[in-house]
Amino acid sequence: MASPAFEELVETFAFLDDWEDRYRHVIDLGKAFPPLDPAFQVAAFKVQGCASQVWLRPVLTGAGAGALFDFEGSSDAMIVRGLIAILHTLYAGRTVAEVGQIDAVAELGRLGLNEHLSSQRSNGLRAMVERIRQVAAAA
Repeated sequence: MASPAFEELVETFAFLDDWEDRYRHVIDLGKAFPPLDPAFQVAAFKVQGCASQVWLRPVLTGAGAGALFDFEGSSDAMIVRGLIAILHTLYAGRTVAEVGQIDAVAELGRLGLNEHLSSQRSNGLRAMVERIRQVAAAA
């Protein structure tokens, strides 16, 4: 069910030999991810449960179950910006109905993130996934 862009990301992570290379790649993804306008870095878009400051601003095109899901996001931590970029690759361009069907834990596990993130980062990642799922379900 993963998008071609996410499959490409999985291949890139498989190519990288060790976790330090993968970690650097996550940071590079964060650096390349478009910044969120500071006007949207407000409480309404803040994700609770993250050790870092995280904002996710949903952008929906259309209505109902067929609405296309996208989001903008930012964090004060570069590794978290990279995780946001990875989630964007996983979810952007999907219908809101599809968003609810994606097994984020399994898909992210394909990148080997589960065993290398601190418990705080893992909790924050789960909080971001939950926020994305809530927004899609409410649409």
